[in-house]
Amino acid sequence: MGDRIVERHHQILIVGGGTAGITVAARLRQQVPSLDVAIVEPSTKHYYQPLWTLVGGGIYKPEDSEREEADLIPPGTTWIKDAVSTFDPDTSQVTTKNGDVITYDWLIVAAGIQINWDKVKGLRDAVGHDAVCSNYDIKTVPSTWRSIQEFRGGTAIFTQPTGPVKCGGGPQKIMYLAEEAFERSGVRKQSRLIFATGTPRIFAVEPYASSLEKVVARKGIETLFKHNLIEIRADRKEAVFRKVDSEDEVVLHYDMIHVTPPMGPPDFIAQSPLADAEGWVNVDKFSLRHLRYSNVFGIGDASSLPTSKTGAAIRKQAPVLVENLFRCMNDQVPSASYDGYTSCPVVTGYNSLIMAEFDYDKNPAETFPFDQSQERFSMFFLKKAGLPSLYWHGMLKGRV
Repeated sequence: MGDRIVERHHQILIVGGGTAGITVAARLRQQVPSLDVAIVEPSTKHYYQPLWTLVGGGIYKPEDSEREEADLIPPGTTWIKDAVSTFDPDTSQVTTKNGDVITYDWLIVAAGIQINWDKVKGLRDAVGHDAVCSNYDIKTVPSTWRSIQEFRGGTAIFTQPTGPVKCGGGPQKIMYLAEEAFERSGVRKQSRLIFATGTPRIFAVEPYASSLEKVVARKGIETLFKHNLIEIRADRKEAVFRKVDSEDEVVLHYDMIHVTPPMGPPDFIAQSPLADAEGWVNVDKFSLRHLRYSNVFGIGDASSLPTSKTGAAIRKQAPVLVENLFRCMNDQVPSASYDGYTSCPVVTGYNSLIMAEFDYDKNPAETFPFDQSQERFSMFFLKKAGLPSLYWHGMLKGRV
């Protein structure tokens, strides 16, 4: 790249072309087609990641979750195939990895969450083979179904780290599918299943937590709460956990292990003036406007919003952000308010699911006129067939 410096300006600049970035861009262009909107996104592929639980369970193939990014960029939106490396919100500009400088009138940060594989010693080298699998990357998700199929009994461990992850219920979904798959293949009776999590309970919100505790008991799954995975010793098939309260270490042998890796804010955000003390984009939890820079908004996993990081949450955040952005562009006070709504469809088997929906106060915010804390086939079918269609044809088009 040498001394190359290219300067360009856009009325609205969106950092990140994932779920949040595409959804917001679609809504903006739909409401005001003349807007100058640009998205900075280096990836040429876009993945519907909620499908990866079902890919890991052998229901879908990895390619079923994939689309070309070019096919999803809203018409009239400029796609900058690059990545932001630094923010300078005092001068309303960003610098990209290619060295380009982009200035903006309004900035929307929708950069997602970062997977920190290296925070578990030995994990990066081990994942994807030798019975160490993970649903959290398109390159490793095929190893999950392969590990389940090759499992011949013994100890199967499923982990969840401390701290935020994509969909708080995600780490346990694949465990329930694996348990049922082991039953079908005839190896369940000679198997020990362990859910080892850094969290204090199976789920953070009632009444879903109580229902999931019954699922765990019915399936005979052992739980180790406040146990955080810190190391994989692949040569000995050992997983090392550190107790959250005492710092004591616990070493468990495994014959298969599904790892949910530690996650956190992207480094380029955490090291920027936009970040809060924990590294997330520091926004007001109701308006989604940045708390220090009035021409900056944040949305989705990269934001400081204190709710579960899910695509469903973004679906509710996007219209709030767009309405407040338009009001700010017209010198009005933001009035739209996000209540923290999020949803976690917790798969509990190949024909059952608990549809958790709740708000900032952890009060159920359910869509359907029945008790969603109960396992239902209808909700499983919704996740399997309805939600992918809603995502591709509704949410990313700015229609829902």
